[in-house]
Amino acid sequence: MVALPGIEPVSRESTAAVIARQLRDAIMTGALPPGTQLGETDLASRFQVSRGPLREAMQHLVSEGLVRSERHRGLFVIDLEPDDVFDVYLARSAVERAALLCALRGDRDAITAVLEQAVADMAAAADDDDPAALSTADLAFHEALITASGSKRLVRMARTLLIETRMCLTLLQGKYQGVEDRVEEHTRIIEALRTGDADTALHLLDAHMDDAIGRLLPGSSLGEGAAQVS
Repeated sequence: MVALPGIEPVSRESTAAVIARQLRDAIMTGALPPGTQLGETDLASRFQVSRGPLREAMQHLVSEGLVRSERHRGLFVIDLEPDDVFDVYLARSAVERAALLCALRGDRDAITAVLEQAVADMAAAADDDDPAALSTADLAFHEALITASGSKRLVRMARTLLIETRMCLTLLQGKYQGVEDRVEEHTRIIEALRTGDADTALHLLDAHMDDAIGRLLPGSSLGEGAAQVS
């Protein structure tokens, strides 16, 4: 093993990492809405920490693209403009298509079992009329699909995209006409994955993403964005 002077075993999560995780969750769930200014003094008091680890945590969020820094003004939770929302789903479509193709070559029974649990959680959340739990289960489905790819880089690429998606889903909650349609879309993807039908699975995933973007941005289609990129 190569000697690395000054490097010691990490025994627990750092204070900065804990702060970053909690702020990340608050941004994701809408507790810190888009555009919110993150005051250093206020947050240091709330977390009961010095400004050092707080600033380190903030820099993590800036590098992830969840917080923006404005000169002479401070730090703010990003605003998701229409172009940003479109871009999130366009990028997710590319990542999840690649993940789906990898999953089709893996243990399909194992991954479909995990995905079915996520869909069951979605249905339960719908029965309980719990939009937050519904969004959590929805993202758990997509996170599991990406994890099933076995690609560390796809998982890393998706991490911030899924947080931004949760922000989008907060906007989307009032725009779904029926949760049963949302559950059905996921269920059909599972069935295509189980049978190894790659063409149908990819078509259903594309339609699922396009449906979401169409509800968030009426009149928009991811197919148009893909044509612009190509």
